Amino acid sequence: MKFVITLIASLLVVLTVNATEVRQFDNAQQQQLYHQLINELRCPKCQNQTIADSNAPLAKDLRDRTAEMVQAGQSRQQIIDYMVARYGDFVHYQPPLTLATSVLWWGPAVIVLIGLATIVVLVRRQRRIAADETPLSDAERQRLAQLKRTAEEHSDDR
Repeated sequence: MKFVITLIASLLVVLTVNATEVRQFDNAQQQQLYHQLINELRCPKCQNQTIADSNAPLAKDLRDRTAEMVQAGQSRQQIIDYMVARYGDFVHYQPPLTLATSVLWWGPAVIVLIGLATIVVLVRRQRRIAADETPLSDAERQRLAQLKRTAEEHSDDR
């Protein structure tokens, strides 16, 4: 039994070590740039995952390509431009402000402003209606009281 547990534990350690991706770079700046980029680029195939977090084959290819470009000495912007040209603005978690993306940037604020304006208009209208109501005259109050008594008498008869 101890042998089986030791064997399973050894396999788990080997699988964990095998799953860890190790990359060699010429200097610390390249390593830092690589990690910054893979945490900033989105996997086109996955749902809201960076290429660092994704296990998809496409994400692995993007990590490999990013590492190659970093090792070749390309700048952060050159690598991002390459990925955006190939996969579109979706691949970058910080898309630029363009006419197409302005709806995403400004849409929520516009919706909130429309909601606030609607609330203001409704409140003002309600206050105006309440202000327009005139109080009942003495004759109207007496008539209302008489109608209430009549209604109560009829409901008691049932």
